[in-house]
Amino acid sequence: MDNLSTIHRLALYLRMRNLRYRSFMAITDIPEFAHLTDEDIAALGAELEQIRQDIIGSLGERDAAYIRNTIRFQRGLEMSARALLLVGSRNRTAWTIGAGALAVAKIVENMELGHNIMHGQWDWMNDPEIHSTSWEWDIVGTSEHWKQTHNYLHHKYTNIVGMDDDVGFGLLRVTRDQKWYPFYYGNIAYNALLALLFQWGVGIQHLELGKVAKGRDVRAETTRKLKMFGKKAARQLAKDYVLYPLLSGKGWKSTATANLAANGIRNLWTNAVIFCGHFPDGAEKFTKKDLENETQAEWYLRQMLGSANLTGGPVMDFMSGNLSYQIEHHLYPDMASNRLAEASLRVRAVCEKYDLPYVAGPLPVQYAKTWRTIAKLSLPNHMLHRTSDDAPETRSERMFDGEPKVFPEREGKPGALNTAIAYHEDRIAGRLSAPA
Repeated sequence: MDNLSTIHRLALYLRMRNLRYRSFMAITDIPEFAHLTDEDIAALGAELEQIRQDIIGSLGERDAAYIRNTIRFQRGLEMSARALLLVGSRNRTAWTIGAGALAVAKIVENMELGHNIMHGQWDWMNDPEIHSTSWEWDIVGTSEHWKQTHNYLHHKYTNIVGMDDDVGFGLLRVTRDQKWYPFYYGNIAYNALLALLFQWGVGIQHLELGKVAKGRDVRAETTRKLKMFGKKAARQLAKDYVLYPLLSGKGWKSTATANLAANGIRNLWTNAVIFCGHFPDGAEKFTKKDLENETQAEWYLRQMLGSANLTGGPVMDFMSGNLSYQIEHHLYPDMASNRLAEASLRVRAVCEKYDLPYVAGPLPVQYAKTWRTIAKLSLPNHMLHRTSDDAPETRSERMFDGEPKVFPEREGKPGALNTAIAYHEDRIAGRLSAPA
């Protein structure tokens, strides 16, 4: 009996050691992690699909007026900023107002217009000027490349390690599921550089330079993509740093620095909003195993678990391109952005009904969490405190090993992931035993 107990203890030790040091620890069984049955997930998916049908089916003139007014506002603001810089960029006050207004105009163009129009959110209007096939945005990357990496790869394979390039953007370690190399000691420096030059990161992403360096690319296709990127980047650089500065005459240097500042502010803001939607605590990561025979309802559940919202009110919503509703955007990427707030009320209610997390928080808090994660993950796993299946930034169904698989109803609702997490945290803290 003693020998058997010793064997059991040794087996448990080896198992826990393996869990701690293996390369991949992300969620491999979403239903088990969520503590939902197949029937629960099917019902959840049906409710989420109904929300989509109700809102998209009600789009009309009010929504068309919103996007047209937003375009007018953005273009008017940009023209005003450009005009002010052309005539007064050497005046400190004019420079500050002009650079700030231009930064806001660039943010609105990238996020509320470019991002959302190229998602096809306004294709229902059949307006050739406001259509996903014709819109080209104000950054160095091309719309064609972005739609492939973002609309298809990112939104289809959201947070699937090894398939979604947005998990670290090929540069950062943002989850313990990414194997650690000494290169990642520079995680903080890389992210600072990426934030400052974010439009270049977005533009280069589709070029897959990692494959190019390893000789795994199709060279003819790489050459074609490089030419497209080069032409677009050259036009952007000429516009911001040659054409408008020359039009300013003696103030050319001040206009160029104002354009540089506006682009930098836009880059920092965009980086912050996007990172807050994907990398704070509670935005889960997944493995390729989760894609096996994935249903539409299971896809909906994965989007909910892998995204996070921002709180802050109407100004935050508008300035983030309504990506403050990242959960809803990932559930309904083709839904008009001005209707995501409406959808969020119903999605939150569905989460409460099925006892699922609805991750949301103010931008400063969420962004600080992403930087904390990036700083932590510059280190190898064995130097980190929590296990590889049970950390704020990396969790899996294995965090619940040895705990109840089914929880009783609480307040008439099925005990699912929220209940399981609360029980897990209480157990870790020594506050609770198994539920009755």
